[in-house]
Amino acid sequence: MKKIISTSEAPAAVGPYSQAIRIGNLVFCSGQIPLDPETGEIVPGDVNAQTRRVMENIAAVLRAERLSFDNIIKTTIFLANLADFQAVNELYGSYFKSDPPARSTVQVAALPKNAQVEIEVVAATNANGGRAIDTWE
Repeated sequence: MKKIISTSEAPAAVGPYSQAIRIGNLVFCSGQIPLDPETGEIVPGDVNAQTRRVMENIAAVLRAERLSFDNIIKTTIFLANLADFQAVNELYGSYFKSDPPARSTVQVAALPKNAQVEIEVVAATNANGGRAIDTWE
């Protein structure tokens, strides 16, 4: 059974989608662009300012389910310009203290509201401390 996740601490959906959906122990977060949750407008500034806002929006959605960046197992980063990769990568990396999630990064032709960056995440409620089992033994 799916649970809709919504918080006023993150930007409201600007279309027919939910901020996040929980199914079992997995949380699928919609892509976050650098919208200020209070104004609904893109934050001013460069790709660093936009990336920081995106990461704070993700944190707010995760907090709504009592989760943190430690629970993230997969991310996808969408960049309007791949030349911004290094700057985004540095700031993004600062949010993961250890064991960063799997990740894909792609350049796209454009993002909603002319954002420079969008990030979506998948989190697991039991992502901490588990070990994979090698089935090929």
